[in-house]
Amino acid sequence: MDDLNNADSAHILKVLAINICEFEPATITPHGLHITKMGITDTIGVTIAGLQETCVQVLLKTPGVGDSIGPALIFGTNRRTSALDAAFLNGTASHALDFDDFSSVMGGHQSVPLVAPLFALADELGLSGQTIIEAYVVGLEVEHRFARAVHPHHYDKGWHPTSTLGIFGTVAACAYVKNLDVEKTATALAIAASMASGLKANFGTMTKPLHVGHSARSGLLATYLAAGGFEANTSIIEHQQGFLNVYNGKGLFDPKPLIESWSVPLNIELPTLSLKQFACCGSMHQAIFAMLDLAKGEDIDPTCVAGVDIRLHQRRLLHTNNQFPTSVLQAKFSVQYAVARVLQYRTLLLKDFAEDTIADPAVRRLLYITSVHPLHETDEGPNGLWDARVSVTLNDGRVLTRDVINMVGRCGDNAMTCDELHEKFNDCSGFLLSKETSDQVFNSLMSLEQCGHLGDITKFLAAE
Repeated sequence: MDDLNNADSAHILKVLAINICEFEPATITPHGLHITKMGITDTIGVTIAGLQETCVQVLLKTPGVGDSIGPALIFGTNRRTSALDAAFLNGTASHALDFDDFSSVMGGHQSVPLVAPLFALADELGLSGQTIIEAYVVGLEVEHRFARAVHPHHYDKGWHPTSTLGIFGTVAACAYVKNLDVEKTATALAIAASMASGLKANFGTMTKPLHVGHSARSGLLATYLAAGGFEANTSIIEHQQGFLNVYNGKGLFDPKPLIESWSVPLNIELPTLSLKQFACCGSMHQAIFAMLDLAKGEDIDPTCVAGVDIRLHQRRLLHTNNQFPTSVLQAKFSVQYAVARVLQYRTLLLKDFAEDTIADPAVRRLLYITSVHPLHETDEGPNGLWDARVSVTLNDGRVLTRDVINMVGRCGDNAMTCDELHEKFNDCSGFLLSKETSDQVFNSLMSLEQCGHLGDITKFLAAE
């Protein structure tokens, strides 16, 4: 299937567009509905928490951003602007803390490209919760199909899939909401292919969450343009100078997932949506869990620790090996910092990633004695993409070790419960909402299919 001149692989976007336009909401099972509501609810929570971050505040003060008058709420403010700018600002906020869900299939974050633009459109068009649910499922399906087509090469080349692939999910979701026909849906996807961007070299900076805001805005813009009659080359995915060949390289992709029919189970049904318990890069979570278990289980006194060794798959270390972070954003991509913090305090909360905490002397001492190494590719012990081993050497010479196998956030058999998500939501929303209002918004989002007008929920997300 690498041969894109093959007739069966031609017109990829038309096939995708047909599947988007002909999507049957009845294929969403009760389980899929539950996962969808968990993903949307979690995203709204982390968006509220992210509103205070510097990257969002800079955007709010940037001339021309959010200045226009429109129907869409900029969360946490009393300002309403165009759906485009609301998607941009709220999308950036949703990823500002790196606390949003992620997926091993996606190689990134699957919900943030979808929620901000859909909520902006809901304000503009007066959409119901059920419509948002359906559009979210459609968008996620497209994201995952692109991911299965291009990974692992796409990720390894340095692209940020949350934005480079997420933009196609944004378009699919928005085109579905706007009831675009097959031709215009394919065109919107083709426009988006030229807007797809985001480089992993900007991980640990304000530009990483900007990727999401830019992608959300661009995906929505592509949808508007196509709806208005704008033109694009709808063979841009399979073209010799199109998305697959340019972004991945000749032969480094498999287009089959893009042209296969959408049969049951849909991707939303699969155990891939990983909610984050910790506000940092998902590639570090398995090591954090290992240290939590070790520190609590062995009742380790941090003052009696002579050395710490962390082992992760090399792919995880490429962007998390940062021994001495000097900013909050760097700390979110420092496996050494996260593990040291857990060893010192046996917890890792949102407040642990703040300017006044990252220079903690007790944690700093542990950083000096912490080393990281890639897992060895052997048949013994952990060696997989989502495995981890942490070892603590004590002053008396004893070495204590914990392994974690295939730990991809909180998903599958390790899924976050509704009660745990509710606790996280309240932690995220505390600066904006009272406990009573936070509970009300959470419960409304978790019964989203019953909401006749999304504005009945989003009105609570404005500044009081």
